[in-house]
Amino acid sequence: MATVSGELIAESLRVGTPLEGVALSVEKISRADAGDVTAGQPLTWTFIEFRAALEDVDTLAAALSTALDSELGWYCDFRSADETFVVFAGRVFRYPRGDDVRRAEAEEYARSRGVPESQLDWPE
Repeated sequence: MATVSGELIAESLRVGTPLEGVALSVEKISRADAGDVTAGQPLTWTFIEFRAALEDVDTLAAALSTALDSELGWYCDFRSADETFVVFAGRVFRYPRGDDVRRAEAEEYARSRGVPESQLDWPE
């Protein structure tokens, strides 16, 4: 079965808004001091590494777009063998892996939402 894989930061979810409607296979959960407190982020983040069926990418992107907090520029990225997905509250970027022009569009949007430069590091 073809899958997508990514990493969700638990603190990026809006309080009271569940992420539901798509099956995720959790590969790993870890915590680290990775936040930028000068940007208003919590210092400690909970990372949830996941996989989902490729056929569920539209449902996953829509669910994340609804569940992510619009404050602080939170996003969730995931990828298939061929595409990269970067999801913000109310906005989804989907582009072929390695497409520098489309990545730059997602990065510019992230900057406009207050994402620190050091966090524009999603893998292709």
